[in-house]
Formats: sequence, C-alpha cells, structure tokens
Amino acid sequence: MLKLYNTLTRKKDTFKPLKEIVGIYTCGPTVYNYAHIGNFRSYLFADLLKRTLLFNNYQVKHIINITDVGHLVSDADAGEDKMVKALQRENLKPNLSSLHKLAQKYTRAFQEDIKKLNIQEPTKWPKATEHIKEMIDIIKLLIKNGHAYETSTAIYYDISKFKDYSNLAHFSLDQLEAGARVEVDPEKRNPLDFVLWFKAVNKHKNHIMQWSSPWGKGFPGWHIECSAMSSKYLGKQFDIHTGGIDHIPIHHTNEIAQSEAAFNKKPWVKYWLHGEFLVLDKKTKMAKSGENFITLSILEEKGFSPLDYRYFCLGTHYRKPIMFSYEALTGAQNTFQKLQDRFLQLNKTKAPLNKKYLNQFTKEINDDLNTPQALATMWEVLKDNNLQDEEKRSLLLKFDEVLGLNLKSFKVDSIPQEVQTLAQKREQARKDQDWKKADQLRDKIQKLGYLIEDSSEGPKIKQK
Repeated sequence: MLKLYNTLTRKKDTFKPLKEIVGIYTCGPTVYNYAHIGNFRSYLFADLLKRTLLFNNYQVKHIINITDVGHLVSDADAGEDKMVKALQRENLKPNLSSLHKLAQKYTRAFQEDIKKLNIQEPTKWPKATEHIKEMIDIIKLLIKNGHAYETSTAIYYDISKFKDYSNLAHFSLDQLEAGARVEVDPEKRNPLDFVLWFKAVNKHKNHIMQWSSPWGKGFPGWHIECSAMSSKYLGKQFDIHTGGIDHIPIHHTNEIAQSEAAFNKKPWVKYWLHGEFLVLDKKTKMAKSGENFITLSILEEKGFSPLDYRYFCLGTHYRKPIMFSYEALTGAQNTFQKLQDRFLQLNKTKAPLNKKYLNQFTKEINDDLNTPQALATMWEVLKDNNLQDEEKRSLLLKFDEVLGLNLKSFKVDSIPQEVQTLAQKREQARKDQDWKKADQLRDKIQKLGYLIEDSSEGPKIKQK
C-alpha cells in the first residue's frame, strides 16, 4: 500500500489514482539560467516518485513544463520578466530571436543535466510560449464566471470569490497578506489578487514577447501557465502535482484557485507533494546568485559525478532539508564508491528475488518514499552472509528501479574509481594553483600504487 504525504491534508494519504494512468505534473524550470543543484533536488524527488509508482505497477503520464515567458523576478507579479532580465545579463540584443536562443540554450543544458542524474524523461516538455491560446481560454472562463476582472493594466484573479484560497498553505488570509510581496495597484480589489494577463502598457509597453488577446496585446502571468499546460495534457482533474516547498504559499495556491474556479473540479489535484530545500551551512536555501549558485558542472569540476549527488540526496528524506557541504558530499561519494565496488564483486547469474528483503524494501519506499531506510536495506542485503551473491545482485538491481543509481552501468575499470577521483581533485587543485593540496593528493595516489604524470594533453595515470 503506497502512502504519500499530502500537503493539502497535512497527513500521509493512501494513494488511489483517479484513472488507469496516473497523471503527474511537475513545475519545470524557468529557462533564464543554468539550474543549480538545489533545483535538481526537486526533480530527483519527482523522479523518485515516478519510479515508485512504476515499481508498484502503475502506468504514469508525467509532464514537466518549460517556462519561457511570464515569470517575473518576484513570484507575486512584481519586477522584471526573468527571461528579459537574462538578456541584459548576457549582453544580448533585446529581441525575440535572442530570447529564443537563450531559452533553447538553458533548456538544452537542463535536459542534459537531468540525463546525467539518471532522471527519467517526462512524457512531454510543454513550453509556455506554445500554449498562449489555452491560457487565454481559461482566463475568459474566469471572467465569465466572475472570478476575474479587468483593469487598465492587467486581468486579475479575484481571490475573494474563492473561499478555499488558503487551504493549501494552511495560513489565514491575514498571514498570507502580511507575507505577500505585492506592488501597489489602486485598481486591485484585494492585496492578494494575482495577475492572469499583463497588458502591454506602462512598464510592460515594450515587453519583447506580446500576443493578441481579447484585452489587447500582452503576455501571461506565471501562475496561469501551469494550469493551462497541466489541464491540456492530464485533464481538468488529475492525481499528483509536485514542486518545492517555496511554491506552496503563492504559485500552487494560485494554481488551485484559478483551476478549480475555471474547471469546477474539486479537488483539481488530489495529492500535492512538496520537497524541502537544499541548504548551505548558513541555513540559507540555494539560489541563482553569489556563492549559493552551485551547478552540476561545478560538482563535476571538483571531481564528483552526478550520481554521487543523487546518492547524497537519497540519504535524506525528501521532506527534510539537506545541509550541503563538500565534506558531506565527499562522504556520500566514498560510500557510493564502496557500493559500486561491492556490486561489481557479485556473481552475475540471475536468481529469484528474496521475498523478505523485497517486501522490506517495498514497505519502506511505499511509506512516503523513505529512501534513507531503503538505502539501509540495500546495505543490509550486501552484508547478509546467508544470501548468495546472485541473490544479492538480483535484489540490488530490483531496488535500483526505484533508487536510480544506474547499477547496470557499473564496470570494472583498470584504474580504480578512488584513484580516478583523487586525480580529478588534484587537477582541480592545480587549476586553483593550490600546489600544496595537489602534492598531497599526488602522494595519496602513489600510496595506492599509481603514478600520475602531467602532460599537455592532461594528467595520465599509470600503475607503479
């Protein structure tokens, strides 16, 4: 029996799908910059959920959107469009061609990174700019049924007409208003009313992306995009919506309000699942600025593989914050390397799955995706002297259908992974001109029985 913690009910609910095929919508990236490793924790969690559903023999239709217009710097409709601001950052010409190339660049980078992390591709990657008609259709419905109104600058959603507005966040309206980041607009009826459509007037008059609408030229708000794309591909009511906890009080709250008002379906989404932040030592969440901005490429440059990071994330439950440090990641890397070494020593003959351990793993992963306990079961299997090697290997491969560590790809290398990792770290130390650290790493490599030679083509590792 699969149980998932539902933000809407604030408890673990038994999963019962609405239809034969489970529909999942995951809020995707705004493609104005590279994704950082904190972002990827949310997608690793969504991948784990999808794999768990497949493990339980459900069919899954998974949608991850691409936001390429309408997401302003503040989630609450304030500031510049993130895509347009990115053009300024990269000194690109302010035109549609530049925006298209920018979106393509960062979409491609994001998709390449999720492959490295062994995150399964979604069923579809819909783009916001390709679903303007669907957004306009929903806005027209909301105006018709009295849930939206027009001002001189925008079309707003009227939250006073939706009595369940604060249900997901579990805050009172007074609390939400106190924490809201809103611009003063004398035409707004309520402080928390949010934009469905920005008119191309005043500060948005020269916005690069504009579309015709019944309200004149303009562009969509961020929240309406997800309602339009999810309903088009998953229907006007579906099973699961995922995202980070930062989406709860604004973005997901607004999605529910506009979707339930437009489609007259309650609940619009049955299960809402949210992942916690990756935080740094200062207990601040990772963000796309300053020292907080750590990409997957940066980890690779420092000698870590993307799967090292995946293993690191699996060690903490998705609903608990992860305190990130390179020391902690190194610990996960070392443990993951031991797992690889142990797995490669196992007999490759297939064997029936041990029911005791299979049931144990299934119970743990079906308890709201309890990966720390599931990993512990994997190690318990490896240490069990009553199991044959082929039994251990069969179990680990079965577990890996959920954990996604890509055990099948492990290969015996003439140069041990530990030595390769040390060599990568030494090369990074040389680039950083940290000669003392580079010498220490070279000595460690020598103690393991290998020599490292520097050449114009890069370092070469040889056995003594």
